[in-house]
Amino acid sequence: PLIDVDDLEEFAVRPAPQGVTIKCRITRDKKGMDRGMYPTYYLHLEREHGKKVFLLAGRKRKKSKTSNYLISIDPTDLSRGGESFIGKLRSNLMGTKFTVYDNGVNPMKTTSSLEASILRQELAAICYETNVLGFKGPRKMSVIIPGMNMDHERVSIRPRNEHETLLARWQNKNTESVIELHNKTPVWNDDTQSYVLNFHGRVTQASVKNFQIIHDNDPDYIVMQFGRVAEDVFTMDYNYPMCALQAFAIALSSFDSKLACE
Repeated sequence: PLIDVDDLEEFAVRPAPQGVTIKCRITRDKKGMDRGMYPTYYLHLEREHGKKVFLLAGRKRKKSKTSNYLISIDPTDLSRGGESFIGKLRSNLMGTKFTVYDNGVNPMKTTSSLEASILRQELAAICYETNVLGFKGPRKMSVIIPGMNMDHERVSIRPRNEHETLLARWQNKNTESVIELHNKTPVWNDDTQSYVLNFHGRVTQASVKNFQIIHDNDPDYIVMQFGRVAEDVFTMDYNYPMCALQAFAIALSSFDSKLACE
């Protein structure tokens, strides 16, 4: 089925259709004065015959105390005030936990009389854990996303305070209406002397950043996978119930995570 991306803003937050893997590619652009520190990441949908369709761009904000990425549906406008601003990814001070927001209003910056419908939604939280092997072994990721209702629509999670956030719910084991995902544990390969996952040809270069996200109940169903194919090119594929914005932000967190050090 041809994926309709005419309305990028709508497409970016729409869960992938059931049974369809949406195959994308992320390119990292380090050109320019400060791009080495603040590269721009571009997400494209892969079409047949090598055609690509632009979906999203992301870039780290400069004057932010924590890692803070703006995500836009316009590759040339990555400003917070721009009309193309569609979401953001923000880390804690340690750089080990991340939250993905849509472009709604931050409840801390508003008066309480605001309608709930314009408060920002949390679309995902990502936690990186150091493993017992220190930085050498595969790292552990937990991804928490809002659950789906009976109509296969995403449950809206709009926290008004710290206790209602995805991270807080997960940490308090209050996992009603959220889905907890994990990265698939890679298997040690004696021939290559490295940990490996089977990406079925979608990933061609070994990297600690490569990962597959699964649900513990069904480890063969890959909700999302990400991996390197060239120096600054990565493939990113996702399936129901994830959307492009969630998957792209999770990939950005993996570039950034302090535990991503090789």
